[in-house]
Amino acid sequence: MAVPTVPPATAAAPDPTTTTLAVLLIGPAGAGKTSVAKYWADHRRVPTAHISLDDVREWVRSGFADPQTGWNEHSEAQYRLARRTCGFSARNFLANGISCILDDAVFPDRPVVGLGGWKRHVGPGLLPVVLLPGLDIVLERNAERSGNRRLTDEEVARIHGRMAGWYGSGLPIIDNSTLDVPETAQVLDEVLSRSIASPPSW
Repeated sequence: MAVPTVPPATAAAPDPTTTTLAVLLIGPAGAGKTSVAKYWADHRRVPTAHISLDDVREWVRSGFADPQTGWNEHSEAQYRLARRTCGFSARNFLANGISCILDDAVFPDRPVVGLGGWKRHVGPGLLPVVLLPGLDIVLERNAERSGNRRLTDEEVARIHGRMAGWYGSGLPIIDNSTLDVPETAQVLDEVLSRSIASPPSW
C-alpha cells in the first residue's frame, strides 16, 4: 500500500512592501516616474526614501548645465556627478535599513546614461523597472509641466521612441497609460515581488 505523500509547501511570494529594497524607476519625460516614486515611497510599511536624479542635478545653481540646451561635456559631467551622489545616498539609506526608490530617464542605447553606472553606484541588488505609457499620454503630461522640466513635443517623441528599446531587454515594463498613480504603484509592487523572487539579469 502506497504511503500518502505530503505536497511540498509552496513558498509565499515575497512581500515587497515589507522588504528593504533599492528600486530604479526608468522612463521618458512625462511617464509619471516622480509621481509614482513619491506615492510608492509615501505608502510603504517600512521606511523608504525617494531620490530623484533631476532634483539632485538641479542642486547646481550657478553654472547648471541644462541638457536641454545640448548634451555636452559639462552636462555629462554634472549628470555623472549627480548619479554618483544618488548612488552614495542610496547605499547610505540601505545600510541603515531604509529602502529607496530612484527615478531617472535611463536610455537603453546610451551607455553614458545607461544602467551600468546605476549598478556600479548603488549595487547589484538594484531592481530596475521601466514605466512606459503611450506617446499621447507623455505628450499630455509634458504639456502640464513648467520651467526647464517641460520639453518640446519633438523632444518628448524622440525620447519616447528611444525608450521603446527597453522592450526585449528583459527588464519589467509597466504600461501605465490607463492607470492612475495609486494603481501604478500597486502594479509596481506586483512587479517587484516577481523581481525579488527572480531578479532580472541586466
